[in-house]
Amino acid sequence: MLELTVSIPPNHTPGTLEFSYAEPDPYTQFTMAARHRFEKTSDFDARLQDEVRSFPRNERDVIVFVHGFNSTQAETVFRAAQLTYDLETPGATVIYSWPSLGSPLGYAYDADSILFARDGLENLLRHLKKAGANRIVLVAHSMGSMLAMETLRQIEIKSPNWSERNLGGVVLMSPDLDIDVFRSQMRRFEKVPQPFLVLVSRKDTILNLSRRIRDYRCRERLGSLSSLDLVSDMPIDISDTTQFSNNAESGHFVAATSPALLSLFNSARETAEAFQKGNAKLSVNDFLPGTILRTGQVTGVSVTPVATLRR
Repeated sequence: MLELTVSIPPNHTPGTLEFSYAEPDPYTQFTMAARHRFEKTSDFDARLQDEVRSFPRNERDVIVFVHGFNSTQAETVFRAAQLTYDLETPGATVIYSWPSLGSPLGYAYDADSILFARDGLENLLRHLKKAGANRIVLVAHSMGSMLAMETLRQIEIKSPNWSERNLGGVVLMSPDLDIDVFRSQMRRFEKVPQPFLVLVSRKDTILNLSRRIRDYRCRERLGSLSSLDLVSDMPIDISDTTQFSNNAESGHFVAATSPALLSLFNSARETAEAFQKGNAKLSVNDFLPGTILRTGQVTGVSVTPVATLRR
C-alpha cells in the first residue's frame, strides 16, 4: 500500500491533465511530490483514519477510484487527483490500481487482468469499512466498470445485501460493459446501492470501437447507451453527457475532461448534499439542467449546457 502526494499546477484548468514521465514542470504539469510505502496494513489504516477525521463529520467519505483500460499507475494517480480537485470531493481518495498493460494494443491483456483483480478489490472494499470509513463511494471508469461490477457481484453472492448496507453510492463513467452482462450482474443485488449513477455518451468512439472488436452484431455498450428502454427495469440513474463530448479533452472520459460538465456536476453534488435528509440518498441527476426522462425504474437526464437553457 502506498500514499502518493500529487502537486497540481497553480494555473490548472478544470478537465485538463498535463503530466510528463520525465522532468515534469510543477508550474504547468501534475507532478508526484511524495511517495510513502506502508510497511504494515495497520499503518495504512491509521493514516486513512487521520485523513478522514480531518473533514467535518458529514464529509468523512472514502472515494475508491478504479481506472480503465490502457492506464499506467502514474496516469491513474494524476487522473484521480484531478477529479478529486476539480469536483472538490469530500473525504479521502483511495485508488485501486489493477495491472493494466498501459498500451492501446493491450485490450485482451487488460480484459484478463480485471478478472485477476476482482479478489483484491473485494478485499479492499471490505477492509475499508472495517478501517472506519464513514461512507464508501465506488467510482469506476471504462473497463474498470466491469471490474467494479464483477467484484460487487461476487460480494453479493457471499454476503447478500452487503453493497446496499456498506456503500454510499456507485458511479460508472463511460462503462465498457455489455448491457446483458450488466443486467446479469445487477440481478445479484437484493437492494441496489443508492445513488447508482451511470454516465454515458452516444459519441464515445472508444466504446463504439470496443463493440466492433467483438462483432458488429454485438449489443451496444452500457457507456454508449442509446435508449433508456434497454435498462428500464433497473433502479439506476443515467446521465447522458453527449452534448459535452465535442468540447471535452477526451470523448471517452467526458465527465472528467469537460470543464463545463465538471462545473455542473460540482454544483449539483453540493446542492444534493444540502438537500440531504436522514438516510435519503439523492443523486446529482435530481439537480442537473436538462431533460428528465423516466422509464420503468430508471431515471435519466440528458444534461444540457446552461447557456442553451438560457436561450
